Amino acid sequence: MGFFDFFSKQKKDTLDNGLSKTKESVFGKIARAVAGKSKVDDEVLDNLEEVLITSDVGVDTTLEIIRRIEERVARDKYVSTSELNRILREEIAALLTDNNTSDTEGFQIASSRKPYVVLVVGVNGVGKTTTIGKLAYQFKNAGYKVCLGAADTFRAAAVEQLCIWGDRVGVPVVKQQMGADPASVAYDTVSSAVTNGADIVLIDTAGRLHNKVGLMNELTKIKNVVKKVVPDAPDEVLLVLDGSTGQNAFEQAKQFTKATEVTSMAITKLDGTAKGGVVIGISEQFKIPVKYIGLGEGMEDLQPFNRKEFVNSLFGED
Repeated sequence: MGFFDFFSKQKKDTLDNGLSKTKESVFGKIARAVAGKSKVDDEVLDNLEEVLITSDVGVDTTLEIIRRIEERVARDKYVSTSELNRILREEIAALLTDNNTSDTEGFQIASSRKPYVVLVVGVNGVGKTTTIGKLAYQFKNAGYKVCLGAADTFRAAAVEQLCIWGDRVGVPVVKQQMGADPASVAYDTVSSAVTNGADIVLIDTAGRLHNKVGLMNELTKIKNVVKKVVPDAPDEVLLVLDGSTGQNAFEQAKQFTKATEVTSMAITKLDGTAKGGVVIGISEQFKIPVKYIGLGEGMEDLQPFNRKEFVNSLFGED
C-alpha cells in the first residue's frame, strides 16, 4: 500500500503548477513545429526532434522517441498534427515503462522487516539535505518512525542543515564531530534506529564528486558497516539531482552511477525551470527508476513520481 495518500488531493494541482514552465515551453515549441501542417511528416518530425532536444530530453532519448513516432506514422499511414500530443504521451509513457520506471510510487516499505535503510547521495547544492527533510516529514506524517544520519561530515553546513530539518520535523538526528568517518556515523545511525525501533533510516552522505575513487571507497565502506547491523541494508541508494541544471544533471548521474550502485533517483527544482524534460531523458538513459520529483519549497511539494501523471501533465490530457 502506498503511504502518500494523505496529500493526494493536492497532488495533481502541485504537479501541474510545478511543471508549468516546462509545459508552456514545450507546448509553445510544438505549436511552432506543426504550424501550417495537417499531418505528421518528415518536417514535423525534424522540428519535433529539435523541440525535445532543446527541452533537455537528451539526444539519445529524443532519437528513440522520434523512432517510435515514425513507426506509428508508418503503421497508421495518416497521423494528423492534432493527434501529436496524444501520441507523444503514449510513446513516452511506454518508453519509461520499458526502462524500469513503473507506476509504483515512492519507496514501498515492507512491514515484515525494519528499519528500511536509504543512503542519499548527490553533489552539494542539488537539494539533497532538503529532500531528506521532506521525506522525513512525509514518512512521519504517514505514521512511520524515522531516524536521520548526518554522514556528510566534510561540510559543516550539511550537518547543521540536517539537524535543523530534524528539529523542524521532530525526528532524531545521529551525528558526530566535523570530519568524522562517514561510515562510523552511518553505523551509529542504523544501530540507534534498531535500538529505538525506527521504521525508516535516511542517511545523508557523499556530498562531493572531486575524487570518484574516494567516493566509491567511502560508499562501499558505508554499505559494509550498515550490513553489520542490518544484513540486507541498504534498501535504497537514492541519487538526488537538480533538474534545473539540465544536461549537468545527466553528467552527475553518469558519475554517480559509475561510483556506486544507484537504485533510485529524486529530481528536484523542477518548478523553477523549463527543463522538466530532463526527467524523461535521465529515466530512459540510466534505466534507474525516478522515485521522487521536487516541485516547490513546501513540505508536500516533493512528490512520488508517477510516469503517467507526469507525462499527462507535461503534454496535456484528452
